[in-house]
Amino acid sequence: MKIVIGVDGSKYGRWAAGWAARLPVATPVRVTAVHAVDLTYLKAPFMSEPVVIGNEPFLRAEVRRIEDLSRRVVRETRAMLSSLRLTGKVVCQKGAAATTMLRHAKRGDLIAVGSRGLDAVDRFLLGSVSTQVTLHAPCSVLIVKEAPRPVHRILAAVDGSTASEKAVRFVLQDLLPQWQLRDTEIILVHAMPLLKYPEVKEAGKRLFKRYADKLVKAGFTVTEAPRLGRPADEIITVAKQKQADLIVMGAKGLGAVGRFFLGSVSTKVVQHSSCSALAVR
Repeated sequence: MKIVIGVDGSKYGRWAAGWAARLPVATPVRVTAVHAVDLTYLKAPFMSEPVVIGNEPFLRAEVRRIEDLSRRVVRETRAMLSSLRLTGKVVCQKGAAATTMLRHAKRGDLIAVGSRGLDAVDRFLLGSVSTQVTLHAPCSVLIVKEAPRPVHRILAAVDGSTASEKAVRFVLQDLLPQWQLRDTEIILVHAMPLLKYPEVKEAGKRLFKRYADKLVKAGFTVTEAPRLGRPADEIITVAKQKQADLIVMGAKGLGAVGRFFLGSVSTKVVQHSSCSALAVR
């Protein structure tokens, strides 16, 4: 599996690399660590060049500072990949962070990006970038919220859509076999707005059974968590209550009852969840 990692010198970039090294996937990992050098904030409004009369010395000093920072980030990233025993390369390119990362990703890859980057002074904003990457990536995206840790509880958000089928398939096919993932629990969450209606309850039960049977057959321990309410809010709440290590969900989805889009929901979940989240495409 190829993993594209966004690095910017912050702890979130280091955490993303750590997750790439520890993510329990079934195939060998090779990485492309991407450091984007975005100079657009130096441009004056409505100007094509970053020049305003009188501020040239500041601009030259700022460009030198950014170039020095970029060299340091590349150097530290190479050392980090070596220490994590990750095979791959480090790429440093000029451009917006989201666009640069997406340029290196294709269908079937995985992008790992921190939920935040350096502070506003340094303008390497992986924070806002993570949303753009999630929305426009051609592949699955892992939004890293914390330092890497063992994955014992995975929350899988399901709604009966093709997207949620892909999320469950990722757990079944792309993760290591259950015998290699000791004590791993899959928490199935399906949020419904009209749980009080019998026919809706029955549809929810059938949905859980379909997914649970596949996961149990593969050897996973499965906990079902039917919820009443807004999908994003319920996913975030259950993840916190169950102390999930990772949320896995489809990048887009359409529930059997009403228009419950995991596509739009995934954006809210990756922004507000307390644990790392994987949007599967």
